[in-house]
Amino acid sequence: MKLYYAPGACSQAPHIILHELGLSHSSERVDLRAKQTESGLSYTEINRKGAVPALEMDNGELMTENAVILQYLGDRSGLGEILPPVGNFSRYRVLEWLNFITTELHKSFGPLFNPAASEETKGLFIDLIGKKLDYVERELGDGPFLMGDTLTLPDAYLFVITGWAEKMIGLDRWPNLIAFRERMMQRESVRIVLQAEGLLQEESAG
Repeated sequence: MKLYYAPGACSQAPHIILHELGLSHSSERVDLRAKQTESGLSYTEINRKGAVPALEMDNGELMTENAVILQYLGDRSGLGEILPPVGNFSRYRVLEWLNFITTELHKSFGPLFNPAASEETKGLFIDLIGKKLDYVERELGDGPFLMGDTLTLPDAYLFVITGWAEKMIGLDRWPNLIAFRERMMQRESVRIVLQAEGLLQEESAG
Protein backbone atom coordinates (compact mmCIF):
# COMPACT_ATOMS: atom_id res chain seq x y z
CA MET A 1 0.00 0.00 0.00
CA LYS A 2 1.04 3.60 -0.57
CA LEU A 3 -0.45 6.54 1.31
CA TYR A 4 -0.50 9.94 -0.35
CA TYR A 5 -0.50 12.61 2.36
CA ALA A 6 0.11 16.27 3.09
CA PRO A 7 1.78 17.28 6.37
CA GLY A 8 -0.74 18.13 9.06
CA ALA A 9 -3.74 17.43 6.81
CA CYS A 10 -6.47 14.92 7.68
CA SER A 11 -4.32 12.29 5.97
CA GLN A 12 -2.31 12.31 9.18
CA ALA A 13 -5.00 10.09 10.74
CA PRO A 14 -4.54 7.07 8.43
CA HIS A 15 -0.79 7.74 8.49
CA ILE A 16 -0.90 7.23 12.28
CA ILE A 17 -3.16 4.17 12.02
CA LEU A 18 -0.86 2.51 9.49
CA HIS A 19 1.99 2.79 11.98
CA GLU A 20 -0.20 1.94 14.97
CA LEU A 21 -1.18 -1.32 13.29
CA GLY A 22 2.24 -2.04 11.84
CA LEU A 23 0.82 -2.44 8.34
CA SER A 24 3.43 -2.57 5.58
CA HIS A 25 3.20 0.56 3.44
CA SER A 26 5.05 3.39 1.77
CA SER A 27 4.06 7.04 1.83
CA GLU A 28 4.50 10.02 -0.47
CA ARG A 29 4.07 13.69 0.31
CA VAL A 30 1.76 15.78 -1.84
CA ASP A 31 2.00 19.52 -2.45
CA LEU A 32 -1.71 20.36 -2.46
CA ARG A 33 -1.21 23.81 -3.95
CA ALA A 34 0.90 22.60 -6.84
CA LYS A 35 -1.03 19.28 -7.03
CA GLN A 36 2.28 17.49 -7.37
CA THR A 37 3.78 14.54 -5.52
CA GLU A 38 7.20 14.57 -3.93
CA SER A 39 8.49 12.43 -6.80
CA GLY A 40 7.29 15.02 -9.34
CA LEU A 41 4.10 13.33 -10.56
CA SER A 42 0.85 15.16 -11.24
CA TYR A 43 -1.32 14.32 -8.26
CA THR A 44 -4.58 14.94 -10.11
CA GLU A 45 -3.59 12.18 -12.52
CA ILE A 46 -3.37 9.86 -9.52
CA ASN A 47 -6.43 11.18 -7.68
CA ARG A 48 -8.81 13.28 -9.75
CA LYS A 49 -10.27 14.78 -6.55
CA GLY A 50 -6.89 16.38 -5.88
CA ALA A 51 -7.30 15.90 -2.12
CA VAL A 52 -5.56 13.77 0.48
CA PRO A 53 -5.55 11.13 1.70
CA ALA A 54 -5.46 8.59 -1.08
CA LEU A 55 -4.46 4.99 -0.53
CA GLU A 56 -3.05 3.08 -3.47
CA MET A 57 -3.34 -0.69 -3.26
CA ASP A 58 -0.74 -3.14 -4.49
CA ASN A 59 -3.06 -4.02 -7.40
CA GLY A 60 -3.32 -0.37 -8.49
CA GLU A 61 -6.77 0.32 -7.02
CA LEU A 62 -7.07 3.76 -5.41
CA MET A 63 -9.17 4.48 -2.34
CA THR A 64 -10.09 8.00 -1.21
CA GLU A 65 -12.09 9.64 1.61
CA ASN A 66 -10.55 9.65 5.04
CA ALA A 67 -13.30 7.87 6.98
CA VAL A 68 -13.46 5.06 4.40
CA ILE A 69 -9.68 4.60 4.34
CA LEU A 70 -9.61 4.43 8.13
CA GLN A 71 -12.37 1.82 8.16
CA TYR A 72 -10.55 -0.21 5.52
CA LEU A 73 -7.34 -0.14 7.55
CA GLY A 74 -9.21 -1.16 10.67
CA ASP A 75 -10.72 -4.14 8.88
CA ARG A 76 -7.44 -4.97 7.17
CA SER A 77 -5.66 -5.18 10.51
CA GLY A 78 -7.68 -8.16 11.68
CA LEU A 79 -7.61 -6.68 15.19
CA GLY A 80 -10.93 -6.31 16.96
CA GLU A 81 -9.87 -3.49 19.24
CA ILE A 82 -9.19 -0.60 16.88
CA LEU A 83 -12.37 -1.42 14.89
CA PRO A 84 -14.63 -4.16 16.31
CA PRO A 85 -15.94 -6.73 13.81
CA VAL A 86 -19.29 -6.61 12.02
CA GLY A 87 -22.05 -7.63 14.40
CA ASN A 88 -20.34 -6.20 17.46
CA PHE A 89 -22.36 -3.13 18.51
CA SER A 90 -19.17 -1.34 19.60
CA ARG A 91 -18.19 -1.21 15.92
CA TYR A 92 -21.05 1.18 15.24
CA ARG A 93 -20.06 3.38 18.17
CA VAL A 94 -16.58 3.63 16.65
CA LEU A 95 -18.06 4.50 13.25
CA GLU A 96 -20.46 6.94 14.90
CA TRP A 97 -17.51 8.90 16.29
CA LEU A 98 -15.66 8.63 13.00
CA ASN A 99 -18.57 10.12 11.10
CA PHE A 100 -19.14 12.86 13.68
CA ILE A 101 -15.52 13.97 13.37
CA THR A 102 -15.69 13.83 9.56
CA THR A 103 -18.95 15.69 9.09
CA GLU A 104 -19.35 17.92 12.14
CA LEU A 105 -15.77 18.88 12.95
CA HIS A 106 -13.54 18.42 9.91
CA LYS A 107 -15.84 20.15 7.44
CA SER A 108 -16.45 23.04 9.82
CA PHE A 109 -12.77 23.99 9.61
CA GLY A 110 -13.06 24.59 5.85
CA PRO A 111 -13.68 28.37 6.07
CA LEU A 112 -10.79 28.78 8.51
CA PHE A 113 -8.41 27.41 5.89
CA ASN A 114 -9.96 29.51 3.11
CA PRO A 115 -8.18 32.86 2.61
CA ALA A 116 -11.25 34.18 0.76
CA ALA A 117 -13.52 33.70 3.80
CA SER A 118 -14.39 36.88 5.66
CA GLU A 119 -13.54 37.37 9.33
CA GLU A 120 -17.27 37.36 10.07
CA THR A 121 -17.66 33.98 8.39
CA LYS A 122 -14.65 32.59 10.20
CA GLY A 123 -16.05 33.85 13.50
CA LEU A 124 -19.33 32.04 12.89
CA PHE A 125 -17.53 28.79 12.20
CA ILE A 126 -15.23 29.19 15.21
CA ASP A 127 -18.35 29.43 17.38
CA LEU A 128 -19.79 26.36 15.68
CA ILE A 129 -16.59 24.37 16.13
CA GLY A 130 -16.46 25.43 19.75
CA LYS A 131 -19.89 23.95 20.43
CA LYS A 132 -18.88 20.69 18.77
CA LEU A 133 -15.68 20.56 20.82
CA ASP A 134 -17.73 21.21 23.97
CA TYR A 135 -19.61 17.99 23.19
CA VAL A 136 -16.40 16.01 22.58
CA GLU A 137 -14.90 17.43 25.78
CA ARG A 138 -17.84 16.16 27.83
CA GLU A 139 -17.98 12.76 26.17
CA LEU A 140 -14.23 12.20 26.32
CA GLY A 141 -13.98 13.03 30.02
CA ASP A 142 -10.85 11.55 31.54
CA GLY A 143 -10.59 9.16 28.59
CA PRO A 144 -8.01 8.13 27.97
CA PHE A 145 -9.65 7.63 24.55
CA LEU A 146 -13.05 8.26 22.98
CA MET A 147 -14.12 4.65 23.55
CA GLY A 148 -12.56 4.39 27.00
CA ASP A 149 -9.34 2.52 27.66
CA THR A 150 -8.72 1.37 24.09
CA LEU A 151 -7.50 3.48 21.16
CA THR A 152 -9.82 3.19 18.15
CA LEU A 153 -9.89 4.73 14.67
CA PRO A 154 -11.50 8.09 15.57
CA ASP A 155 -8.80 8.86 18.14
CA ALA A 156 -6.25 9.34 15.35
CA TYR A 157 -8.69 11.64 13.53
CA LEU A 158 -9.46 13.59 16.71
CA PHE A 159 -5.72 14.08 17.22
CA VAL A 160 -5.57 15.83 13.84
CA ILE A 161 -8.58 18.01 14.73
CA THR A 162 -7.07 19.03 18.06
CA GLY A 163 -3.92 20.05 16.18
CA TRP A 164 -5.93 22.33 13.93
CA ALA A 165 -7.90 23.71 16.87
CA GLU A 166 -4.74 24.35 18.87
CA LYS A 167 -3.30 26.49 16.08
CA MET A 168 -6.45 28.25 14.89
CA ILE A 169 -8.64 28.57 17.97
CA GLY A 170 -6.66 27.52 21.03
CA LEU A 171 -7.50 24.63 23.35
CA ASP A 172 -7.50 26.38 26.75
CA ARG A 173 -11.28 25.97 26.98
CA TRP A 174 -11.05 22.18 26.68
CA PRO A 175 -8.68 20.66 29.28
CA ASN A 176 -9.77 17.09 28.47
CA LEU A 177 -8.78 17.61 24.85
CA ILE A 178 -5.43 19.06 25.91
CA ALA A 179 -4.78 15.98 28.06
CA PHE A 180 -5.91 13.71 25.21
CA ARG A 181 -3.53 15.42 22.79
CA GLU A 182 -0.65 15.08 25.26
CA ARG A 183 -1.37 11.37 25.69
CA MET A 184 -1.48 10.83 21.95
CA MET A 185 1.83 12.67 21.57
CA GLN A 186 3.46 9.98 23.68
CA ARG A 187 2.49 7.16 21.32
CA GLU A 188 5.28 5.87 19.13
CA SER A 189 3.05 5.80 16.04
CA VAL A 190 2.18 9.49 16.45
CA ARG A 191 5.78 10.55 16.96
CA ILE A 192 6.95 8.54 13.94
CA VAL A 193 4.34 10.23 11.75
CA LEU A 194 5.02 13.74 13.06
CA GLN A 195 8.70 13.21 12.41
CA ALA A 196 8.04 11.85 8.92
CA GLU A 197 5.79 14.83 8.14
CA GLY A 198 8.36 17.29 9.46
CA LEU A 199 6.16 18.39 12.37
CA LEU A 200 7.72 16.84 15.47
CA GLN A 201 9.92 19.76 16.40
CA GLU A 202 7.03 22.17 15.95
CA GLU A 203 4.70 19.99 18.03
CA SER A 204 7.23 19.54 20.82
CA ALA A 205 7.92 23.26 20.97
CA GLY A 206 4.20 24.01 21.27
